[in-house]
Amino acid sequence: MISNPVPWPNGAKCAACVTFDMDAESLIHIDHPEDGYKRASALSMLQYGPTVAIPRIVETYRQLGIRQTFFIPAWCIERYPQAIETILAGGHEIAQHGFLHENPVRQSADEQAYWLDWSSEVIQRVTGKAPRGFRAPLYNFSDQTARLLVERGFQYDSSLMADDVPYLVKAADGDFVELPTHWGVDDWPQYVQSMDLDYMMPIRAPSHGFEIFREEFEAAYRYGGLWIPVVHPFATGRLARWHVVSRFLQEAVSRGDVWFAPMEEIAAHVRDVTAKGLYVPREIPMPQYDGPVRVSAPAFL
Repeated sequence: MISNPVPWPNGAKCAACVTFDMDAESLIHIDHPEDGYKRASALSMLQYGPTVAIPRIVETYRQLGIRQTFFIPAWCIERYPQAIETILAGGHEIAQHGFLHENPVRQSADEQAYWLDWSSEVIQRVTGKAPRGFRAPLYNFSDQTARLLVERGFQYDSSLMADDVPYLVKAADGDFVELPTHWGVDDWPQYVQSMDLDYMMPIRAPSHGFEIFREEFEAAYRYGGLWIPVVHPFATGRLARWHVVSRFLQEAVSRGDVWFAPMEEIAAHVRDVTAKGLYVPREIPMPQYDGPVRVSAPAFL
């Protein structure tokens, strides 16, 4: 079903990275700039992520012997240094996710560049390395994002949804690897209910909510794809939910032919097999449009 599967390392049947977006309470402050600080209950729900869930998640990864990727707004990096130290001590990658979870689509190119650069400076200072990867807050990858990422030397992005396998996004002066995901492997529709975030979904039981992730994994495993869940510590990191996820991860790791790796290593592998002629990724140029699509009604109407 996948016409051009990537040859994964050591004969692995698929690549996998459970990517946590540690947004913490940036979501409240960006959505409610005037009174977010007053919304104590909503803040506490999101603060659970860096304070309780992150140590739990990192410990599970330690027990399994895997390293993964965390996308974190720079404001959250500065606010939760202990969570960041825990992540880095586990050998995990910290990737770019904006400054305060701002929406790039609503920004001018200059505004987007400003926040992108400020966020990268924070990551460089805290981790000692410039970020290699980017995920736009709420997948809001704009028509200018590709150019800005290429200019700053980013190796990969994980905001777009145009394939089951990695592809190249091309801007005027270069390209980067796109490691695609999609809403079917996002925990927001499964587990998040919040009036403060204007998102009211029927919350599923942990095992029921995770079933969609399991089925997506099995398809990736069978056909040589890429399994990149987009999950959040305050949601998937809750006790019963992470109990279900951790048991599944134990099972997946025990198969011995699933490549769990940080996103930067997956992107580097894609570059390597592409350079060797072992993989031919699709190439998608950005931006795709010069402006709005205008459709005129026929004269007879």
